[in-house]
Amino acid sequence: MRLNLSDHQRLMDFLGRIENRTERFLGYPVSKDFDYRELFEFLKYPLNNLGDPFTPSTWKVDTREFEREVIEFMAALFRAEPDNYWGYVTNGGSEGNLYGLYIARELYPKGITYYSQDTHYSVSKNLHLLNMRHIMIRSRANGEMDYEDLRETLRIHRDKPAIIFANIGTTMTEAKDDLNRIKSILGGLVITENYIHSDAALCGGLAPFITPRAAFDFEDGADSISVSGHKSFGSPIPCGIVVAKKNNVNRIARSIAYIGSLDTTITGSRNGLTPLFLWYMIRKYGNKGLGQRVDHALETAAYAEKRLKEAGINAWRNPNAITVVFPDAGTRVKEKWQLATANGQTHLICMPNVTKAQIDEFIDDLIP
Repeated sequence: MRLNLSDHQRLMDFLGRIENRTERFLGYPVSKDFDYRELFEFLKYPLNNLGDPFTPSTWKVDTREFEREVIEFMAALFRAEPDNYWGYVTNGGSEGNLYGLYIARELYPKGITYYSQDTHYSVSKNLHLLNMRHIMIRSRANGEMDYEDLRETLRIHRDKPAIIFANIGTTMTEAKDDLNRIKSILGGLVITENYIHSDAALCGGLAPFITPRAAFDFEDGADSISVSGHKSFGSPIPCGIVVAKKNNVNRIARSIAYIGSLDTTITGSRNGLTPLFLWYMIRKYGNKGLGQRVDHALETAAYAEKRLKEAGINAWRNPNAITVVFPDAGTRVKEKWQLATANGQTHLICMPNVTKAQIDEFIDDLIP
């Protein structure tokens, strides 16, 4: 059976629109410089990564061997203890954040979650779903957590376990909360019952390759880290990776006879294609190639900031950020380039696929 001519034409028209829209977007952190044509044959099969990636299952039409390699790679990138990490490929950063908060709640059911006002909108939803007590902390002008407000708020509630939700690259300004400062505050207040989750949706794929290295990973005190796969790495399907300390995950695992595996993930059936995409990207580029992509993105961001300033626009970016912030660009330009705006500020994000020629074209539109 085939589609009729009308439906086929509708798909072709849609393809043209998507191709056109993909040519110009600078406001959202999505890498589009990927080529997975070698993997097209796998679209014939119902790839489903049921259950725990590290536990055998009676279901065999999966990519869990590739998923394990992705997790191993990310665990090393995030400086996890070699014998104390676990993770899986998620549907995206929000699921990874939900998972980190879920572990924290199970460890500290009476704990209070602290997060800044610049935290991604999905986090308040996750906290509501998990019925976790929480307090919002003020943000600094650059989007980073206000550490003095955090210290004072923790001091008032120091009798309760502290669950810190740290932003490693906020949505609008790519600000990074400093785990060294957060750990110092917790230590100074002698809050020994604590859990830190790093939301590294964008920067988890960037920060390990940047010097000086941001304080965000397991060696810096994180208990779990979430990163998006379709952002700095690139994927045609939204996805993510969450990595957590294995000893904490073991506290919530339970055996499921139906699949012959452990129930350790949020979802039951999980996408089997996205681990294959991520594995392909990692094997294709390796640490050296991924680092080169980050260097290119940083160079383009510096160029964009410089060009905007030369044009008389008050542009700025956080240290070692690929996000450039400037005053509201106006409806016409925002529509054409698919730019995000909040609180009077617009940003463009120089993902690895963005070129200086695109920046020049954008500025020509911005300053006719």
